[in-house]
Amino acid sequence: MAVIQWYPGHISKAEKQLKEQLKLVDIVLEVRDARIPLASHHPQLKQWIGEKPRLLVINREDLISETAKKQWREWFESRGEQPFFTNAQTGKGVNAVRKAALSQGVIVNQRRRQRGMLPRPVRAVVIGFPNVGKSALINRLLQRKVVASARRPGVTRHLQWVRISEHLELLDTPGVIPGRLDNQQDAVKLAICEDIGEAAYDNQVVAAHFVELLMKLGQGEILHQRYLLNPKDMTGEDYIHTLAYRRYKGDVERVARQLLQDFRTGVLGPISLEYPPTEVSL
Repeated sequence: MAVIQWYPGHISKAEKQLKEQLKLVDIVLEVRDARIPLASHHPQLKQWIGEKPRLLVINREDLISETAKKQWREWFESRGEQPFFTNAQTGKGVNAVRKAALSQGVIVNQRRRQRGMLPRPVRAVVIGFPNVGKSALINRLLQRKVVASARRPGVTRHLQWVRISEHLELLDTPGVIPGRLDNQQDAVKLAICEDIGEAAYDNQVVAAHFVELLMKLGQGEILHQRYLLNPKDMTGEDYIHTLAYRRYKGDVERVARQLLQDFRTGVLGPISLEYPPTEVSL
């Protein structure tokens, strides 16, 4: 499997700043990609936040099926976590996140009063991989566009405090990824979902892995219906090369980009690249 690594300087710098700012934070909003809820979990997050309360936000819920969402909800709840499924683009599910964050704020200020301190707005930080929808979520929480947001990695470059109300302040952060992406299967899923920058990978290699992953998940028929080419008995590489020669005058790069774009924008329909495992440790 091709090595995928992406660790630009602004991410490294932001990670150092984030660790400093975390000392000031009361609550953490961890945003993950609904298509890959495990691969889009930062393995060092628990170490960074310690005992601070965390809200688990599963964004892009519109890109997976209701069945998959139900399975993930039950799996997370069985592990003692309450997932908040959201579509930050439309605002669906965001109000529940806002209420949960404010509820944590009440607890924080009760403790402050008990120590003889004045109440203050609760300070929350939004953390996640690049392009999982953190800035879009903040804009929805604010109910106005305050931070830059786009469907590509690397838009947020600096840490930025934003006051949502007299009760809540949010820290918007650039996407943070591990210094090394040791699990290359997860790295490929992140690349397929565009949750790491394009400079980290080869589109043709990632598109071939995408075809093979769909086959492994028993969803190859999606490709057959969309492109009128059955991937059965083909490698991913064979598939994109055959499709290129049949439909795109041999332009394999164009096919690779089209496949990935069709998945990322939902043209292929709701597709999960992960399902709840029977046993996993996060």
